[in-house]
Formats: sequence, C-alpha cells, structure tokens
Amino acid sequence: MVRVIHQEGVTVVLTGTSYTGLQLDALDALGKVLLAEADKTTPPRFVIDMSETTFISSSFIETLVRAWKRIKNRHGTMALCGVQPLCQEVLRVAHLDTIWPIYDTRSEAVAHV
Repeated sequence: MVRVIHQEGVTVVLTGTSYTGLQLDALDALGKVLLAEADKTTPPRFVIDMSETTFISSSFIETLVRAWKRIKNRHGTMALCGVQPLCQEVLRVAHLDTIWPIYDTRSEAVAHV
C-alpha cells in the first residue's frame, strides 16, 4: 500500500511490498499517488522509501522515471532509500543508481535531499 508522509520539508513516498507485472492495481495506485505528488508538492523534494519493496518490474521503473521527470522539470530533487538488494541490483544494472542517489535509511535521504 502506497503511503505519503512529510518529513522535514521532504515528501516521502513509501512504495509498499512488491511490483511485478501481475500486480497492476498496486502499480497503478503507486503511479497515481507519485505523479500527483510530483505535480503539486512544493518544494519538489522527494524521497522514495523502498524498504518494504522486495521486487520491482520494468513498469515500476517506468513509474519512477515519469515521476522523476516531473520533479526535475520543477527543479526538484529525488532520492531513494531502503532499497533491498535485489531491487538495488536491478537499478544498478539499469544505471539508474547514477541518476538517483540511494541511501540506506530514510533519515539519510531526507537530510541530503
């Protein structure tokens, strides 16, 4: 389940459990929440907390990229935190770890965004 909290002037989106091709409803919900927040939150400072996410698909990555583009167009920043080893490997192979900083904890990410 997607949740949004605000911490020290940063919007934190908690992504939930896992996103495979079979979980279209969960991915759709994440996309709606994340893109809406990316469009309206000021300042556009985001941390995507993936500590509960155990698997990601290409559709999940597409959702992150779409949100990042909106945030970037508004001169904002985005970071990831709590990325599980399998998910981190997927992001590394896709070279997305060079676009978004990845922090171990939410506190670290919030402090650097």
